[in-house]
Amino acid sequence: MKKETIEKRTSISNNLMHYIYKHIDTEINLDELAEVFKISKFHMHKIFKETFGRNIYETVKSIRLQKASTLLLTNTNANISTIALACGYSAQTSFIRAFKQRFLMTPKEWRKGGDKKYSQNLIVSSPNASGSDASFEEINPTFEKMPDIYAYYIRHYGYEENIRSTWQKLQVWILSSDIEEHTYISLFHDNPAVTPLSECQHVACVSLKEGKKSIDTTVLPQLYISGGVYAKFDLQGKRGDILKFINWVYHEWLPKSDYVTTIRPPYAIYKKHHHLSKDETFDMSFYLPVTL
Repeated sequence: MKKETIEKRTSISNNLMHYIYKHIDTEINLDELAEVFKISKFHMHKIFKETFGRNIYETVKSIRLQKASTLLLTNTNANISTIALACGYSAQTSFIRAFKQRFLMTPKEWRKGGDKKYSQNLIVSSPNASGSDASFEEINPTFEKMPDIYAYYIRHYGYEENIRSTWQKLQVWILSSDIEEHTYISLFHDNPAVTPLSECQHVACVSLKEGKKSIDTTVLPQLYISGGVYAKFDLQGKRGDILKFINWVYHEWLPKSDYVTTIRPPYAIYKKHHHLSKDETFDMSFYLPVTL
């Protein structure tokens, strides 16, 4: 396939994903969406699944339910119907049915501590995370208004051992292009605190110093990470600590704070990357999108 064709398909797929996140609380009409992108509905579905590994309907449902799982904990005064509407469900019954199918419990059970049991099972499923003895109670975030970040990326599915090879490929591109000033970023399209690790979409990104033009930018696709207000958590640790930390952020810190998270995906900016260091330790800042 020609490079320009690959770039066009990738651009359409990323724009579709951005549209879904932006309009996740409304009815998403795929016929109208195909008209916006000036492609057939069949072609739209095809390139989206080729890029993201699952179809548009599955993606919309997954994002809505991940959002609901967080709102149920942070919007404690909102009833189930209100949460359902905020996540794009017009009927409470269909929301409860979808939620129970996804999390094996009702929204009410989730609010009564079921969230911690579910996320703990995800930690147990990860040998690295289950062996972590890290504690995060002393970490206090700062709050920053972040700009849009443009980055090159490689998409990876799951959190298995082979995720390291994805980051190494990104590193090889950096070294081959003689790029000295760059920043590694993890973009979490799926929340690993509530999503089975094998189903998580993880995006390995690298942002270059503005104005760096003398490289071949056709090898890797580009995306942009949405700017906005973020809670910034600075931490260091070893590889297995990250999943446990994200679990703490969503199930301990966020429900006790006065904030709610938005539908923008969180991300991590690294000073030292555990997949690219010999001792598998990291030094990073984790950015969680927040609002009042």
